[in-house]
Amino acid sequence: MSKTVNYKKILIPVIIIIVTAALMMVILSNPPTSTRAKPSQAPQMTVATTTLSPQSYQVMVQSFGTVKPRTQSILFAQVSGQINKVSKQFRAGGFFEQGDVLIQLDDRDHRAEVKIAQASLMSAKQNLQEEGARVKQALADWQRLGNGKAPNALVLRQPQFEAAKAQVLSAEAQLDKVKLSLERTKIVAPYAGRILKKNVDIGQVISSNTQLADIFAVDYVEIRLPIKNKDLPLMKLPEEYQNGDDSSGSEKLNSSMISNVVISSDLMGEQIWQGKIVRTESAIDEVSQQLYVVAQIIRPYDGEYNQGAQIKMGQYVTAQITGRKVENALVIPSSAIYQGSYVYIVNDNLLIRKDITLGWQNGTEAIVTQGLISGDELVLTSLGQVSSGTPVAIAGQASSKSKPISVHSQERLNKLKNIAAKQGISVEALIAKRKAHKAAQADKVNN
Repeated sequence: MSKTVNYKKILIPVIIIIVTAALMMVILSNPPTSTRAKPSQAPQMTVATTTLSPQSYQVMVQSFGTVKPRTQSILFAQVSGQINKVSKQFRAGGFFEQGDVLIQLDDRDHRAEVKIAQASLMSAKQNLQEEGARVKQALADWQRLGNGKAPNALVLRQPQFEAAKAQVLSAEAQLDKVKLSLERTKIVAPYAGRILKKNVDIGQVISSNTQLADIFAVDYVEIRLPIKNKDLPLMKLPEEYQNGDDSSGSEKLNSSMISNVVISSDLMGEQIWQGKIVRTESAIDEVSQQLYVVAQIIRPYDGEYNQGAQIKMGQYVTAQITGRKVENALVIPSSAIYQGSYVYIVNDNLLIRKDITLGWQNGTEAIVTQGLISGDELVLTSLGQVSSGTPVAIAGQASSKSKPISVHSQERLNKLKNIAAKQGISVEALIAKRKAHKAAQADKVNN
């Protein structure tokens, strides 16, 4: 019994080794066959292209900012009193013209002070006249009794006369002062503007230096716009010089150096205003390291001049600034640029990668200075991971590689027909036979 067990332990490994060797011989004697074909020259994709040509391109620079008033002031009371009348426009958002009376204070006390000052002036003038008469009388007395000697100032009462004149001047100044206080009981608008915030109302007693309202001018508003450093060479920036003529220089500035700007906002639907770039700030901003320019919107609250919703103080707006015009520029869509450094063109139905250098770019377009020439077929279709040299077809055009591919297919079909005729079967039967043979070989390898 033990000998049978020992034979089994020896026989089983030997059988496994023999079977394994037999399988290896079968596999080695029947290697798998494959038909390798040349890489297909057929177009692998269809792309949309555009033919590049030089053009005259108007640069438009984008920026943003918030609306600020040209002039903003706090209206103060210069005299005290009770408010007994306010203008109907003295309210938040109310408009007013230069010289309009916004607030009227009770002026009875000030009118009384004016009368007191007038009485003091009359008394001072009377005293001056009396001293003038005394001076004349003193001179006559000296001429009668002076024995031909020159009189001194005390004899002629000159000090008393000068003191009387000083009293008159003081009384006149006091009258002017109280008249000015009376005039200041009417709070008058210093310029055409609008009420931003009011702090007082009718019936309130106020003192001097009380804040009455916050106001701002409405002749134009300003927007401070940052300009990217790469956009500066293509901008027309208004600059002022110390030795420039004020009159002719400003006219020159207005006519040739000021850029047009279109201000827009979507706060209350689509809003658009026309503006001007009127000045360049004198220093680079320390935080952003950018240069700022100032745009103005003229008459922003005039319904005839600016249509649509009114612009608001502090409103965030975007700006399209007209820059310089570039001649003979190669302009391409920004969407056709990959990683900011290369594009694809089509040459003889092959995809070619081209490294480029950009002279300027915004969100939609770019000016190419190096890497492309006029007549290049720029690929507009967004591509994934593709290699330079990939066959492509241009949308709307027949591929130049289609004819060779058709001839190659026809030659292969003719060979199949000859082989099928020699075997006395059809082409379809020959193809089916070959497929069955390949499947049998694959099964033999797997088993």
